[in-house]
Amino acid sequence: MPLKNRVDPHSQLHAIPARGTFMGNRGRLHNAARQIVRQWKGHPWITCTLSFKDYQRPGMMMPNSYTELFFLDEPTAYAAGHRPCAECRRPAYKLFKAAWARAFPEQLDLSAKAIDNLLHAARLNADGSQRTWIAKLADLPDGCMIEHAGECVLLWRGEQWRWSFAGYTPLQPAIAIQQYITVLTPEPIVRLFAAGLAAALDVHPSVTRASPD
Repeated sequence: MPLKNRVDPHSQLHAIPARGTFMGNRGRLHNAARQIVRQWKGHPWITCTLSFKDYQRPGMMMPNSYTELFFLDEPTAYAAGHRPCAECRRPAYKLFKAAWARAFPEQLDLSAKAIDNLLHAARLNADGSQRTWIAKLADLPDGCMIEHAGECVLLWRGEQWRWSFAGYTPLQPAIAIQQYITVLTPEPIVRLFAAGLAAALDVHPSVTRASPD
């Protein structure tokens, strides 16, 4: 039976077979029976590669270890409030920090701790629920995840894509670009996308396979 560690763009955990293309963690969320008992622990929420060097974990959700989480792709992880790991995804982390410096030139402290604290405030409400915000569709850059008619939708290269754990399909009919919609991706991350980070996003290959001619 699948473990409850697959993450959707709402940052919620699900028990389904599909694993996705990225791993990550937000601390130890499970108990000795490998049951999820909390949604997060600590401010660093990171996105990792599925494998790193020769490191092999003896199993999932081991005692006294972090909870392995899985994401369809990088836009999904960003929508859920995660940022690249500074170790296993060092090049992506450096691009992330460079985009942060461009988007927030007034911020002098670019340490991981300072950024994680700001992201934590942007991704959660006081009750622990996902913090969303409203924007005009036309003002949003590539890579953003939005909510429309009860579904998660990715904005990518001028197209709108319906999200699922299996991948993306074109959204039909498309949302009018002048419409105001609910944005799932935290606002600071959206600013990073607008500052150039979107060009480096690793998007699930279902987008390429389903792209119109």
